[in-house]
Amino acid sequence: MYDIAIIGAGPAGATLARLIGHQYRVLLLDKRNLDMEREEYSIIKACGGLVAPDAQKVLAEQGLGLPQKVLTGPQLFVVRTIDLQQSLERFYQGFYINIDREKFDRWLVSLVPEGVDARFGCRLKSFETRDDRLRIKFVQKGKEYVEDIKLLVGADGAFSNIRRQAFQTAKYPKRYISIQEWFEADGVLPYFSAIFDREITDYYSWTIPKGDCLIVGAALDLKDNSAAKFDLLKKKLVDYGFKLGSRVKREGAFILRPTSVNHICTGNNLIALVGEAAGWISPSSAEGLSYAFKSAFHLAQSLQRDVSNFHDYYSRNTIHLRNNILFKNFKSSFMYNSLLRKMVMKSGIQSIKVCNHEETLHAGTAFDIGMFKD
Repeated sequence: MYDIAIIGAGPAGATLARLIGHQYRVLLLDKRNLDMEREEYSIIKACGGLVAPDAQKVLAEQGLGLPQKVLTGPQLFVVRTIDLQQSLERFYQGFYINIDREKFDRWLVSLVPEGVDARFGCRLKSFETRDDRLRIKFVQKGKEYVEDIKLLVGADGAFSNIRRQAFQTAKYPKRYISIQEWFEADGVLPYFSAIFDREITDYYSWTIPKGDCLIVGAALDLKDNSAAKFDLLKKKLVDYGFKLGSRVKREGAFILRPTSVNHICTGNNLIALVGEAAGWISPSSAEGLSYAFKSAFHLAQSLQRDVSNFHDYYSRNTIHLRNNILFKNFKSSFMYNSLLRKMVMKSGIQSIKVCNHEETLHAGTAFDIGMFKD
């Protein structure tokens, strides 16, 4: 019997397994084959693959540095902020570490202690409560396994099966579909572009240079013909001057946007939720890595006390994360208000000049477009 089963070996699940793997008997499951190279499997997580300053800070606090193998180019020092509907463009200084997300996840898994039973290519089939224990069933390579555990941890992302089944009455954040397409591109300028256009989404869209490609992505309303909205985004970007070559691939994933702390669900004394499964993600930028690391750390701290009565500690330890969600929602009210955004972008406060071979561009924003500085 295992003490703890963690479903999902992304940043939250792998970090938790690393932190508690020496103390508890841990089973770590993921549907992806994270012990194989990318070309050997087909499940790809749609992610821009940028490590923002908050996530960098958490990695530093945990004594971690990124290995060369997970990095990709270019490294980004500028956010290009574009308001398509109001024909405004500014640049803002910021530093983001550009990574290969799949290599990053495999690196995090490689840090998990050998004592952790890590199984990949698995699908959680069911779980049920039995007195003060849980019984889970999962499938790997067509074979079904049954295990009794003391604690089940949902680290299975925005569309968490564990959260949906175990906490059906809990309030759920608004869900978006993130669509990304990779295009061949020559001489892509090293800008992370943040694009606002209410005709496309009430959230935001982006472009990210990645090696020899340019990623075009958007967080789109699930109920608003997302495919057509994404096609409209591409058309508008081409009209704006973006050069999109041949499409290399297309990706999709769900994104949550917690507009209230009531959207956060940390679980109970038998089931805990971390990362985006709990609703931990920035409502202003959809930055989730820092929340994944922090929630895993706080759950690990709480489990050091008592695996059977950890939840009160976990809930209290994450109060500051709830306050952070409140702050990010307050900031969103300024960022996503078109009139306020127009005022601050026209002001040019904190702007920087970005020069290329053709022109000198003036840019900046007075508020923390910190959706990108989260």
